Amino acid sequence: MTTPIIWSIAGLDSGGGAGLSADQRAADAMGVHLCPVAAAVTAQNSRAVEAVFPVPAEQLDAQLAALAQDLPPVVVKTGLLGGVAQLRVVTRWVDRLRERGPVALVVDPVLRASTGASFAGDELLQAYRDELLPRATVATPNRREADRLVGEGCPQQQSPLLGVQTVCITGGDAAGPLAQDWLHSPQASGWLALPWRAARNNHGTGCCFATALAAALAKGFVPADAAVLAKMLTTAGLLPDATPGAGAGPVRPAPGFITEAGLLPGLFDTPPARWPARPDGPPAIEGVYGIADSGAQAAELFDAGLTTVQLRLKRAAGESGAAWHTRLAAEVQPARDAARRHGATFIVNDHWRAALALGVDFVHLGQEDLLALDTTARADLAQARARGLRLGISSHSLWELARAVAWAPDYVACGPVWPTLTKAMPWRPQGLDNLAWWAAMSPVPVVGIGGVMVPEQMVRIAASGAAAGCVVRGLKELPVQDWLDAWRSGAGMPATPDPAWPHPSLGGA
Repeated sequence: MTTPIIWSIAGLDSGGGAGLSADQRAADAMGVHLCPVAAAVTAQNSRAVEAVFPVPAEQLDAQLAALAQDLPPVVVKTGLLGGVAQLRVVTRWVDRLRERGPVALVVDPVLRASTGASFAGDELLQAYRDELLPRATVATPNRREADRLVGEGCPQQQSPLLGVQTVCITGGDAAGPLAQDWLHSPQASGWLALPWRAARNNHGTGCCFATALAAALAKGFVPADAAVLAKMLTTAGLLPDATPGAGAGPVRPAPGFITEAGLLPGLFDTPPARWPARPDGPPAIEGVYGIADSGAQAAELFDAGLTTVQLRLKRAAGESGAAWHTRLAAEVQPARDAARRHGATFIVNDHWRAALALGVDFVHLGQEDLLALDTTARADLAQARARGLRLGISSHSLWELARAVAWAPDYVACGPVWPTLTKAMPWRPQGLDNLAWWAAMSPVPVVGIGGVMVPEQMVRIAASGAAAGCVVRGLKELPVQDWLDAWRSGAGMPATPDPAWPHPSLGGA
């Protein structure tokens, strides 16, 4: 497999903390090839920036021309540019590269050093607004940079920044128990958060974040997934170690960050006040997880030995509310009664308010259901959870897994593991590698779902480390005992090694 190439056009930090030095560390941890292009040279140490010397425009142009002949990029990332002339060299080359094929542009608008030195006057700010940002795929300003670009007190949680489709406004330097970044993208919007880390080595966080995001785009991830990976890498590099100078030391991410479970962020609808607590007690589900399309089938599955069954019903077009609730109640009753007889777990899909009214205490919601919740419904669901309602959530991508984490559910479903005809969806199959990564990284149990047609597939799900495996159509074709035997066989096998990286489940940027 060819290693993706990205260009970073940024400043050279003589202290080795930020700029191209940070970009190189992030690119190495992400497993991409970085071409470091100097747009400015700085005289700085760990405490202060003493001077900035923009590289002459013709020298910057020569660097890019040389690279274009032999090392064309998948993604270009910009940092400190030094001046309007340098910015215009970049825009010209982005346009030339895009004439040859798709090239993403990640703009980290480095306008001020963390020590307070300003890198941009009014003319350069206007060039960002009028010339560079309109070409950007993603922009990653911090809160102060976003304010300078669009005006003080800008509504940062609103979309998008100066026409850029994906914006991630980083805010890890703000006080509070959580480090929160605002994400707006075509795939998802919300607050990416992780517990705040006290670290002296925090010089170059913005550079690392932007480069990691660029690298993730180069590896084929869509922007929302790329932002999740960038959050993970940057947090991993915040270390409490001794610093090489008197000021802040450099962020130092390592390749192993991708399998550190504590680095998976949550994606919250509103700014969170605290990190969500995990559900207490043993796993809510384990083993073979059946999905039935009627209450009678669900009851039969419980009687045949399944300990977890979900009832998946859809409201018919034109069906009135009263008729729907009557039908739902009639379908729920036999399944609920059978579950109680066997001490089993009965789950209702989607219809959480109706399920509660019918005495069901476990519901499953898809991502579209979560997005459809208004402020009142989110509050009501949270209150129901506090009173004991158990919850499972679907996920098909990194950002959906992060959104699920924010709800602290009882389990997360990962799918489709294999291609499925049960319902149309845009997602690529996750495969057993992504399922194993989900199982290793998720703070709650993971269920493998999608395309399970023969017992051997259930064996492989069990061996992946997942807590349970879903089967739908296969329950009508083979006896329940065949599926139970398959689960036991897989659960007794040596665990599948954790994959080094997940693969993208949607097409890239």
